[in-house]
Amino acid sequence: MGSAWSMTTNSSARLAGKTAVITGANTGIGKVTAKNFYERGARVILACRSVEKAQQAVDDIKRQCDGKEDLGQLEVQRLDLSSLKSVRACAEDLLKSESRINMLVNNAGIMNLPKLTRNEDGNEMQFATNHLGHFLLTVLLMPVLLQSAPARIVNVSSRLHFFTLTLNVDDLNFEKRRYGPTRAYIQSKLCNVLFTKELAEKLKENRIEGVNVYSLHPGVINTELKRHMDIPMKSILRKFTKTPEEGALTTIYCATNEKCARETGLYYQNCKSTYPSWIANNRKISKKLWDASWTMAGLKEDFQPFEVKKL
Repeated sequence: MGSAWSMTTNSSARLAGKTAVITGANTGIGKVTAKNFYERGARVILACRSVEKAQQAVDDIKRQCDGKEDLGQLEVQRLDLSSLKSVRACAEDLLKSESRINMLVNNAGIMNLPKLTRNEDGNEMQFATNHLGHFLLTVLLMPVLLQSAPARIVNVSSRLHFFTLTLNVDDLNFEKRRYGPTRAYIQSKLCNVLFTKELAEKLKENRIEGVNVYSLHPGVINTELKRHMDIPMKSILRKFTKTPEEGALTTIYCATNEKCARETGLYYQNCKSTYPSWIANNRKISKKLWDASWTMAGLKEDFQPFEVKKL
């Protein structure tokens, strides 16, 4: 590991008997996280758009861990976060098959789509994939998360959320504004932090204990996420780039570190809690985003995700 990014998760916690769901776990920091949990003995579900690529990742992780003892299990679940229909189908499958989900890692993401692209639901693709799909998945899985307490929800954001001074909640899909690839990505990453803050408040208001939520900046990672970035920008960022193994450390820290069990709603970088942007701490905006996301995700007004029920 490069000395420039020397840090540790400070946790050797075993995860035997625990189940983790990781979105976008077929590559990059998601795959590294899946391997780490698997080595700790967890049952790990790789929720990915391509079942074939996810299975290849499973096979590769198993090869890398050949000969090691006390390993967990690896499973594959289809999930296209850009499609609300696919998110609902995935959540339905998981609610049927899983009696517990102890860790939900909302890791998948897309970045800097050159042209304005909308999904089948009419939503801008980066917002739909990076925020709205994860929002819906988390809310729909809340019953099993509550039943599994202690449970943790980890939202992978980006420090780039600092590069905006506002969030236009009334135009999240760029129907009134001019679309910009970077602007749309930054918006979606700010939404990750605001969602984390608001979810922590909702859990507190409903007197839910033992379900914690975290957002984080993994660093600038050398992964497929940067495939739409132009060559000059890639060159500038190269000297600041972490490997996937280094970039996954903060995700793993939030999911497994004992200290984090006493924290919720915070934002992390380099395995430490730190301050997000001022707008990410604005409760008025986080509540407005929650309400807008609820409507856009097609959730019914009378749906109660925070009621503890026996599944």
